[in-house]
Amino acid sequence: MDRKKRIGILTGGGDCPGLNSAIRAIVKTAINIYGYEVIGFKDGYLGLLYNRFKKLNLSDVSGILDKGGTILGTTNSFDPFNAEVDHDGEKVVQDLSDRMVDNIRMHDLDCLIVIGGTNTILTGYKLTQKGVNVIAIPKAIENDIPGTESAFGFDSAVNTATEALDKLHSTAESHHRVMILEVMGRRAGWVALESGLSGGADIILIPEIPFDIKLVARSILNRKNSGKGFSIICVSEGCRSVDGTINPDAATIIQEDKQVIKGIGTSIAAELEKLTNLEVRVTVLGYLQRGGNPSPLDRLLTTRLGVEAVNMVARDEYNKMTRIHNQETTAIDLSEVAGKVKYVPIDGELITIARSMGVSFGD
Repeated sequence: MDRKKRIGILTGGGDCPGLNSAIRAIVKTAINIYGYEVIGFKDGYLGLLYNRFKKLNLSDVSGILDKGGTILGTTNSFDPFNAEVDHDGEKVVQDLSDRMVDNIRMHDLDCLIVIGGTNTILTGYKLTQKGVNVIAIPKAIENDIPGTESAFGFDSAVNTATEALDKLHSTAESHHRVMILEVMGRRAGWVALESGLSGGADIILIPEIPFDIKLVARSILNRKNSGKGFSIICVSEGCRSVDGTINPDAATIIQEDKQVIKGIGTSIAAELEKLTNLEVRVTVLGYLQRGGNPSPLDRLLTTRLGVEAVNMVARDEYNKMTRIHNQETTAIDLSEVAGKVKYVPIDGELITIARSMGVSFGD
C-alpha cells in the first residue's frame, strides 16, 4: 500500500483577502480527492521554525471561503535566513533555516506549499536549495509577482480603492477641493493605475513614472480654469518626484526619537497647496486594502491556484509556482520568479489608455 502523502502549508507576508479561500481549496482537494494529510504552520515561517502547527481537517476550513485574513496567521517581518536573535544579551543575525528543514523532515512532509508574496516566495526558493520540495501560490495586493497574470488579493484591493475614489468624488466636487487617495504600491503601481482608471482619477502617480510636482499642479489649475473645480489624485505609496525631493523616505520623519510615517500623499498635498492655493485633502487607505472579504474574482482565483497546487503534489511537480498564464492555470519554475518584481510597463496598454482618457502622470 502506498504511503499517504503529507503536505505542509503556511501563509507569509502581509495578509489580504483570499488567504482563507486558498487554504480551503488546498485542504479540501488534498483530503477529498487524494486522501492526503495537511499540516498547517502558524504565523508563516515563524511557525515552521518553532514547530507551531495544527493538523488541518475539513471542519477547519468549513465556512471560511468568504472570510478575510488567514486562520493560520502570518508575519511579514521575519527572514529565517537572516534572523535577529539574542546572544549573550546582544542582537545578532543568524541563519536559522536548517531548523526549519529539520522540522519539515520531522513531519515527513512531501511538500511545503507557501502562500505569499515576493519575500515568501524567495524564502521558499531558498529552501528548495536545501532539498525541500516547495510549491508557491502567488499572493500580492500590489500584483508585483512576475510570471503570473494576476496574484490574488489584488482584485479585492482594487475594488476597495475604486469604492473610495467613488466616494471622494462627491465630497471633492461639493467643496471644490483636491482629493488625494494614497494606495499600496511600494515598488509597482498596479493598484493606483487600475483603481485610478476604474474610479475616474484625474491624476495617477506611480513608482514607474517619476512626476514633476509643477506639472501635477498645472494639471489641477488647467482643470480649474476649464470649469472643473475639483481634482482627484490617486497615488502609489512608493511614487517619487523627478528631482527626488518628494519620495517615500522623505515622508518618514523622526518625532521624539520615534519614526513616524507621514505618507507620500501628505508630502504631495503640502507642495500642491503651495503651488495652487487650493485646499488639498489626503485619504490613506492603508490596511483597509488588506481587510474585508475577498472579491468573487479572488475567491475563484485562489480556488483555482489552490487546487492546482495539490494536483502538482500528486504529479510530484515541485519547486514551482502556480500561476495564471493565458487565462489558464499552469506552473513556472521558482528560479524564474524568486527575487524579481513585475513592474507596470510605462509603454503598456493601460498607461496608453489612461493618457487617452486625459489622465496625467505628472510627466
